[in-house]
Parts: sequence; C-alpha cells; structure tokens
Amino acid sequence: MINTPLKTIIIDDEPPAIKRLRDLLSDYPLVFEIVGEAPGSKEAVIIINKLKPDLIFLDIQMPGMNGFEMLNRLEKIPMIIFCTAYDQYSLKAFETNSVDYLLKPVKKERLDQAIAKLTFFKKELQSEKIMGFLEDLANMERPKTMTSLTVRRGNKINFIKLNDVVYFKAEEKYVSAFTTDGKENIIDLTIKVLEEKLPYGYLRVHRSIIINTLYINEIQTYFNSRVTIFLSDLKQTKIITGRSYMKNIKDWMELK
Repeated sequence: MINTPLKTIIIDDEPPAIKRLRDLLSDYPLVFEIVGEAPGSKEAVIIINKLKPDLIFLDIQMPGMNGFEMLNRLEKIPMIIFCTAYDQYSLKAFETNSVDYLLKPVKKERLDQAIAKLTFFKKELQSEKIMGFLEDLANMERPKTMTSLTVRRGNKINFIKLNDVVYFKAEEKYVSAFTTDGKENIIDLTIKVLEEKLPYGYLRVHRSIIINTLYINEIQTYFNSRVTIFLSDLKQTKIITGRSYMKNIKDWMELK
C-alpha cells in the first residue's frame, strides 16, 4: 500500500504523450503527485536532481541524450516506469529487471497494473542493475522518430516542426500540412507514408486527412455513422470524418 502520493516527474519529447499521461495520472491523486515535466533528457537531469522525485515516467527514445545517458547523470536514480514503443520481444527485458513499462499509447488498464506493482517496488533501487539494463536497451536497433518536415518553396527547402502541424490533407497529387499559423505547406510525402511514419498523437480520420490530436477541441456526432471534429487552429477548422475510419477514432477516444 502506498501511504503518501509519490512525487512524480514525466519525461517525454512528445507533448501529446505528456498530456495523455498527465491526464491519466490525475485520476490517481492518492498515488501520484506530479511535481514536474521535462520535454527532453537535459531538462530532466536538472529537474530530477533538483526535486528528487520518488518516481519518473521515462521515455527511452528521445533525441540527443537518450534515457540511458540521462540516468547516468543523476545524483540518485528514482523508481522508474518506462513509456516505450519497443516491440513485444524487446519488452521481455523489462519484465526481468524489477521495473515496469507502459507501451505507447498508454492504456488505463495497463496503468492500473503498473500501480499495483508499485507496492512491491523497493525505494532503494539497485542502480547497477538498472544501468546495465538500460545499456542493453540503448544498443537495440530502434526506429527514428520524425520530428520535422521538409517543405519546398521554389528553389528553397524549408523545415517545419511536426508539432506545429494541425492536420494533413491530400488533394489530387499533393499533400498539404496545415500549421498553427494558418499556412498551407505542400510536402513530398503521401498520406499512406505519413500514417506509417508519424509518431503517437496523429490520427487518420479520413482517406485524405490525418489530424494532430493535440489540437482536437470538440467532437460532435454527424449523420451516417460519422463525427465532426473541431480543431483549435486559427481558422477553427471543421473536419467531417470518413465512415471507414470510425474505429480509429473510437479507439483513440477510449484511450482518452
């Protein structure tokens, strides 16, 4: 039994993932006290050494300094629950190292299991064992995470941050990325390739549209088994979903 809430820090380079986990943890005020968040490893080192949390939720796959390198710089390693995109075979490593993991996108049922395990975690972790485990993880081959897009404007190539894209829309031979500043940017990737490469937080809702769920403001029912999604961009974009993508949307809503 956890007598007092655990001082908790969330570490992830994907804002939608941080928001989702923060929302999930808010349902357990007697278990978690969120004292900080960090969008990357460098920030995490500073905030962990300063606040000395009991527990961290840690994404291993971060650009720059990975989770292994970050933990090497800590004055003291707290309890760790990993948030990861590793496949089911790699996840066996987590099960043998007295730590837990949450597979992205995090589900409430799986979080409940992790909370149950917290009762048995030792407050004084075996740092050497944890570091050896993380070193093995760091050596695993893992996919690169898309963080930006290239946009051609005449003879120039510009870059836009992926987190600034509200939605993608395909029309005829082109795909456009609509950003928070209201601009339309034509990119060279197809909708199918985007769906395969985009990180957690992007949802295909139509055969020609993928949206950034971070910017969903409201969802209303529409006729013929569809819904209308209202986005919080400058133009207050309204998107009517496709019938064949309702399962994607329902699965996402269940994870909210």
